[in-house]
Amino acid sequence: MTGKTDMANNTWEYSMQPTAAQAKTGLRVLLLALSSLFFLFIVAFMGRSQFPDYESLTAPWQPLVQPWALWANTGLLVCASASLQWARMATRKNQREQSIERLMMAGIFTLAFLAGQVSIWLQLISTGNLVAGNPAYSFFYLLTGLHALHLVFGLVGWAITSLGIWGGLPFERTSVRIELCATYWHFLLVVWLVLFALLTSPPETFEAFAALCGLR
Repeated sequence: MTGKTDMANNTWEYSMQPTAAQAKTGLRVLLLALSSLFFLFIVAFMGRSQFPDYESLTAPWQPLVQPWALWANTGLLVCASASLQWARMATRKNQREQSIERLMMAGIFTLAFLAGQVSIWLQLISTGNLVAGNPAYSFFYLLTGLHALHLVFGLVGWAITSLGIWGGLPFERTSVRIELCATYWHFLLVVWLVLFALLTSPPETFEAFAALCGLR
């Protein structure tokens, strides 16, 4: 009787788990919503850049005129995304150990990226470039902070996936989670590349985009 009860409980628990197709659909809906969110903030940024009190982050007197730290952080995020892609490929070949190693590497690179972003924020604050100053820095903190926040949310999923692996979760279910993590990281990499290009663009680029969007 006890064996039948345990089997019934396991079957009910398994049935409550979303299928891979459902999980992927849910992630696509989430990414669509996030795309709209970042797009609206970018449009607001371009519109605000057309006011007289706006000073470009690439002006010769600005700390980010040579954004080497941002380039280094970009490289870290590229490595994190690539590591998850390699983990995804390893799971498709049923290479459990390789997928675990690359999953761990992705987490380390992501944490290094976030540490680098915090370092840049602290550097800007120490030089007096605060949120209430130049509107360009207000949007810099907003956009980079929003992006970092969603990476932190992603690390929660990464941690759940990692704990599931170490806890003996069936490899079939683990592979789906790695697949979802890889897709989410790729999305945030693309978002960051857009933000990076936008934040380090000269004023002429903002004027051209603002005119194209009818903001001038």
